[in-house]
Amino acid sequence: MNKKAIVIGSGFGGIAAALRLKKLNFEVTLVERLDMLGGRARVFTKQGYRHDAGPTVITAPFLFEELFELYDEKLKDYLDFVALDPWYQFYFHNGKIFNYRPSIEKTNQEIANFNPKDIEGYSKLLKVSKSIFEVGFEKLADKPFVSFWEMVKQIPSLIKLKSYFTVSRLVNAHLKNEFLRKAFSIHPLLVGGNPFTTTSIYALIHYLERKWGVYFCMGGTGKIVQELEKLMLRNNITIKKNTDIQEILVHRNKATGVKTASGETIDADIVICNADPPTVYEEMLDNKFSRSVFKPENHVKYSMGLFVLFFGSKKKYNHIAHHTIWMADRYKELLRDIFDRKILPEDFSLYLHRPTATDESFAPSGKDSFYVLCPVPNLQAQIDWGKEAINLKNKIIKALDETIMPGLIDNTEAEFWMTPEDFKNDYRSKHGAGFSIAPIFSQSAWFRYHNRDKKISNLYFATAGCHPGAGIPGVLCSAKAMEKLIKKDFNL
Repeated sequence: MNKKAIVIGSGFGGIAAALRLKKLNFEVTLVERLDMLGGRARVFTKQGYRHDAGPTVITAPFLFEELFELYDEKLKDYLDFVALDPWYQFYFHNGKIFNYRPSIEKTNQEIANFNPKDIEGYSKLLKVSKSIFEVGFEKLADKPFVSFWEMVKQIPSLIKLKSYFTVSRLVNAHLKNEFLRKAFSIHPLLVGGNPFTTTSIYALIHYLERKWGVYFCMGGTGKIVQELEKLMLRNNITIKKNTDIQEILVHRNKATGVKTASGETIDADIVICNADPPTVYEEMLDNKFSRSVFKPENHVKYSMGLFVLFFGSKKKYNHIAHHTIWMADRYKELLRDIFDRKILPEDFSLYLHRPTATDESFAPSGKDSFYVLCPVPNLQAQIDWGKEAINLKNKIIKALDETIMPGLIDNTEAEFWMTPEDFKNDYRSKHGAGFSIAPIFSQSAWFRYHNRDKKISNLYFATAGCHPGAGIPGVLCSAKAMEKLIKKDFNL
């Protein structure tokens, strides 16, 4: 076709978009503002420790396989996905532990330790999750919602599935034990949502995990990025790192290319944004194209911020699972502080990632590598992170030392962290939000940023802030939705 495409951003959505466009015979240039590809899936190294910076939970691995299959290659020739067991280990404030496992029988045994009657409730929850999955994932996840009437057609299904419920309300309808209710409603937090406000469509994750499992890629998500980068280079996709985009150039309501921060102009027939949509509209486009999610900016709900602590341990903690959810006593009120009141609470709940549980190459011999993800308010809150970051770091280390990781204070080394300010500066994320706009019902499907702009006919999106949403499956599906639009628009 001799058509040129520019992809802004190299997160998984951007990489997938570049590969899919190249297969459609576009001449593709991928631009990334950092010195490595991956966006939030970049990699940090310090004193012999390696850390995946962002996504670590791999589900729906076939979405990665599809990218290699586009070029008649096999993922297994380059990457080794290992099934995890348990998927997650939950540690509650009173010392109780719940292992969420790939075996339903073993999961039921874990449930019985809390409330045997909830075994039946979990079975019913899975059935509901499957019905949501069959519509929300199989039919709608890669369907581009650019027409209101496409949304209207889905209303009967959405009403039938009670998508106006929240995840928490749906889970609580089937489970009675307070600890199990917490454990089975945390999934929205992994994509930036409050379980008490996130649409129950996201309850499909329960069945998604049951259908395909939870995996870790040996070498981490950084290894996935490396192999996808090689796949792009093998297929003549141009990659420009250390290249920030200052402006998307538009003439007569068509994008004609981009202007970089260094003043370079790159021409294009189509532009695809893997960048955060609010940032694109506010900072990269003329004001006449600016828009919110069909409502004023002060009514837009953003995901929470993240405080991410990376560290190494001179002592190995072999009893710590690959994924640990460390739960505070407070749940609903804690989330209300973070999402609604926009205050930094004294307490916290944590996601602890220990890649060395599966892959010892992440740390020097005899040591462990960790990162801790702590939900915090985004930058809409008035928090002095220059002061609060060190205090929060110390409290987290102390809390882990006093509970599941005794001796941690004396064995921690090579510490560093990211705050919402780093998310804003490194990823140009609006308000430093960890996952762009929040996944509430009024910001989903047609009500979310579209995969194609409604005014600029050749400006597309494949990113967490557009349909279908955040998380690895979400951004990979957004690239598929974008591809469908481009095929239609260019008669391919």
